[in-house]
Amino acid sequence: MSRRSALTLAAALGAFALTTLPAAATATPAQIATSKTNGVTYLKSLQAADGSYAGSGLSNEWAFSAFAAAGTAAVDVTPGGDTSKNARTVYRDLLSTGGWPSSSPVVTDYERAALNAYAAGLDPARVSASRNLIADIYGYWQTSEAGYFGPSATFNGTVFAALALGGAKTASGQVRVPQSLRDAIVTRLRANQHNDGGWNYGKAEGNPTQLAAASDIDMTGAAMAALCVSGVPNTDTDVVQAKAFLKSKLVASTGAFNAVFGVNTDSNGWAVSGLNACGINPQTGDFLTAQGKTPVDFLIAQQFNPGGGFKYLPSDTSPSSYASIDGLRAVAGGGFTATPPVPTTAGAPQWVGQSSFTAGTATKLALTVDDGSGNLRVCSVALTPTGATTTLGAVLDAATGSGGSGGSGGSGGSATPSGCVTAVTPSSGTGTVTALNGTAANGSSTWKVSIDGSSFATAARETAVGVGDTIAVRWGA
Repeated sequence: MSRRSALTLAAALGAFALTTLPAAATATPAQIATSKTNGVTYLKSLQAADGSYAGSGLSNEWAFSAFAAAGTAAVDVTPGGDTSKNARTVYRDLLSTGGWPSSSPVVTDYERAALNAYAAGLDPARVSASRNLIADIYGYWQTSEAGYFGPSATFNGTVFAALALGGAKTASGQVRVPQSLRDAIVTRLRANQHNDGGWNYGKAEGNPTQLAAASDIDMTGAAMAALCVSGVPNTDTDVVQAKAFLKSKLVASTGAFNAVFGVNTDSNGWAVSGLNACGINPQTGDFLTAQGKTPVDFLIAQQFNPGGGFKYLPSDTSPSSYASIDGLRAVAGGGFTATPPVPTTAGAPQWVGQSSFTAGTATKLALTVDDGSGNLRVCSVALTPTGATTTLGAVLDAATGSGGSGGSGGSGGSATPSGCVTAVTPSSGTGTVTALNGTAANGSSTWKVSIDGSSFATAARETAVGVGDTIAVRWGA
């Protein structure tokens, strides 16, 4: 997720103080429309001859989030008009391979893929019979530090978990993860907010020195977006403080944010995307300077036209692919992902995804177990389905490591992290789940299940579970 290795350090520039604000923004709708059109043209030029944007290492797959924000469907992006090599299909094929992302993946690999798959019109939980990016992310839950994903020291893994799990919704627009999980992440986001109102890439929670350290423009944009996609309103105190931090870094003469790396397009793009995700207009109020400039003005000024690419530094003489992606996504009004547009290619659907399990093909499912005590358990459950669908009982059995021979819809199984499910009653067959992890139904407090964000209903072993379903089980009235 970090672009730092790809960016050239620039001398820090001092921020100018703000005074009375003019009444109107300077970037007009026509200018923004032109920027979007030319920006899309440039990003299309980045497509390889085989139709790809993504490859090994740091690649251009973030282009899908920028395309979607600008109103272009990834399936419509083709090399030389060859629809068989459209960007979405090629990306799906890459994510489906067993060797992707690498032999030593990190959580941000899956978070980046989930955000961009969603923007490309590819259900991130149903990439293929074996690839479920949501379940992949769940596997990095930190049991000993609930709410963190991946090592807590690398805080951006938790920020992008919130963005992916809250932003990459189902094809019908439903948030697929339970609010209890989103709340656990929000708690960690709040605990890592620095005293100046912003955030940085590293962990600050519990460390007064780090909390007092200067924040980063980029991560402040990402973290405030993470709060908002997790259900926090933009009137919340922590979002307001983040907004004030960004305001304090505005350069009055250009509308740029003065970042740690100096004034640059990438940092400004991330900050504007954070404002966009929170429904905060980056062209009015606090973000219109005394000299009539806004962050959007700065970004458009960084764009070469008619070529459409954005430069990283104001002094650069050629465009940067990363700056062009970050700049276009922000100017187009996008956060860190966007709902895919309806394609213009004849017969191409807005969404694609695996429709059923493939019997005998190992897969993963995302599971949360909430016993009402505040001890939320989160895991990625690995199992091998024996048919086109499976059952809740088979998933719970697999999570305990006792998947058996497949009589309940799956064979074998394990959970990462372990301990997600220790025992389930009944332990086989069908019937209502009466006890889970030692907590039994008691009067009106019973075990209920939600699939992909649906309303909670009585949890029964025979409850049908399909490929890519995100499963939330909870105890309560």
